[in-house]
Amino acid sequence: MQYLSYFCALMRYFFIILCLLLCLSGAETRAETPPATTEDIISDIYRFLAETEEVDYEELQEELLEIAEAPVNINEASYDDLARLRFLSPKQIDNILLYVSRHQMESLSELRLVDGLQDYEIRDLLPFVCVRPAKSTEPVYWRELFRFARHEITARTDARYVEEPRRNGQLDPVYTQLRYKAGYKDKWQAGFTLRRPTGGNAKALQYGGYVQLGAIRHLRTLVLGNYQVQFGQGLVAASPFHAGKSAYMQHAGSLTEGVRKYSSVDGNGLHGIAGTLCFDHVDASAWYSLTKDNMQNRRHTAGANVTFRYKNFKAGITALENIWQDSVRYYYEHAAYNQNYFRGSRQFAGGANFRWNHRLFSLFGEAATAQNKDRWGAGLLAGIETTPTEGVDLTVLYRYYSPKFDNPLGYAFSETSRANDENGLYACADIHLLEHWRFAAYGDIFRFAGVKYGIPYSPSWGYDAKVTATWIQGRGMSILWWLRAKEKARTGIYSTRLQLDWRDASWSLRTEADANLVKDSLSRLTWGLSVFQDVEYRFANIPLTMLLRVQGFCAREWNNRIYLYEKDVLYGWSVPAIYGTGGRFFLNLKWRIIEQLTLYLRISETVYSRQWAEQQGLGRITRTDIHLMLRALI
Repeated sequence: MQYLSYFCALMRYFFIILCLLLCLSGAETRAETPPATTEDIISDIYRFLAETEEVDYEELQEELLEIAEAPVNINEASYDDLARLRFLSPKQIDNILLYVSRHQMESLSELRLVDGLQDYEIRDLLPFVCVRPAKSTEPVYWRELFRFARHEITARTDARYVEEPRRNGQLDPVYTQLRYKAGYKDKWQAGFTLRRPTGGNAKALQYGGYVQLGAIRHLRTLVLGNYQVQFGQGLVAASPFHAGKSAYMQHAGSLTEGVRKYSSVDGNGLHGIAGTLCFDHVDASAWYSLTKDNMQNRRHTAGANVTFRYKNFKAGITALENIWQDSVRYYYEHAAYNQNYFRGSRQFAGGANFRWNHRLFSLFGEAATAQNKDRWGAGLLAGIETTPTEGVDLTVLYRYYSPKFDNPLGYAFSETSRANDENGLYACADIHLLEHWRFAAYGDIFRFAGVKYGIPYSPSWGYDAKVTATWIQGRGMSILWWLRAKEKARTGIYSTRLQLDWRDASWSLRTEADANLVKDSLSRLTWGLSVFQDVEYRFANIPLTMLLRVQGFCAREWNNRIYLYEKDVLYGWSVPAIYGTGGRFFLNLKWRIIEQLTLYLRISETVYSRQWAEQQGLGRITRTDIHLMLRALI
């Protein structure tokens, strides 16, 4: 009864907020709201990706900010240039290129004339594109490449204060990082990162750097140091980032391809040399890398890709060879779930991929094989994206990964974080036929032939389905609701979210409620609930932005945990698992001290109820985290 009264109080609170926002929306239709900032758009993209585990938020944010600083000229953009904007679908990219091929744009307002672009998508696109006459750039001289280069230095430190009943609280530094990067447009870029991770000491220092050259005659990219490669659908070579399953990320097939720098030092990248040469219809890439895995086992990687392009069709072949110093091992070597993972000291992987963009549909796919001891595994991914009528986008994707198919450098569309022993069919629909309304839904059915992590029996199957509805009023008002049902390992998870947003020139408000109901293999029912309120204010007279979140949650079981994206300092991200009973708040400050110097500060605190903490035997009542970053531009 106590939880029921809490829930009723929260629902009353939500209805009050909803009424206020609906009243404010009337004023919104009469007053034009300024466009959202680049960081606002990136935060919105992050929220849609928050349920995807394999997302490199740091690299995504850095790439989008770099594009915003040097926007893409639509009049001379290629497919790959626009594909870097991950929220555009292949159909939308083709429509933009088709419009420009017929007549060049004179203003960004012409984006409204491009088929398949909605007002909210144009809003997301504006900070990253510009309009200039094609072929109007003057020759760039070598001295200008360094004279007009942009330099950035960021220094960050995190600290944690934990209060326990058995001791007095103490403030411990848990993370420090120093980053430097410089560059001139797409001609050259260089960077260096020095980091001490959580719990580290002098011996645990992590460091890495890169130098990238590009757009020099036939040389598209040349990278020395840390880098990533992505080709096809990711069965052979891919970066850890992939969109995964999301109702508003209907382009499940991979878009971005090629070689690019990697500024992080978390071990997800390659280290060595890589480059791409570009000719009329053929791109050729090659790379060599020397890295260490989690067991400190040295790995040599050599690979190559050849891609043929002609109009709306492209096809490529990718091959790589991995050679380890010692035979590959795992922390839990004899666990049943990893017996199909690669074992050995040498592996070859290769595959062929294609994409054909037609006026009404887009076909894509990749077939690959990988050596696993004395056997070969097979992987297949194929799909179609189509627009049967204006305002309706459909995607269907099928994937099959045999039990022996396991490629440590492959990151393809999958229910799990590893493309291994899986058979599934995914379908997604995005509908925007009505003014102010957008509906989306996806469904995924998957099957595992062997034992998987957390699933001690075989074979097993599951499903994942989600329905989303969004009401958008002008540029500053939106209401989102979704309902999701998922069953896996004989455990059913049913969750929902209601999100209310309102924004004007100075204020931004977000109210959100998340709830779930879990039925485990023993038919026990447990539930989780989280409610938070965000208030963001941009001061008019001083360059200061403040964001405050206040949250309450009750998820007594681990299966009821709730993942929520939280805005952090620049290049930082946080998607904590909300678990337990208690409250949480965080305060973000962004202060531009001078034009070239910006201070970021984030203070967050989680307070658990004493009763729940004692039941769990944690002995932890409060935890406070402080993130501080200083950014200097030269």
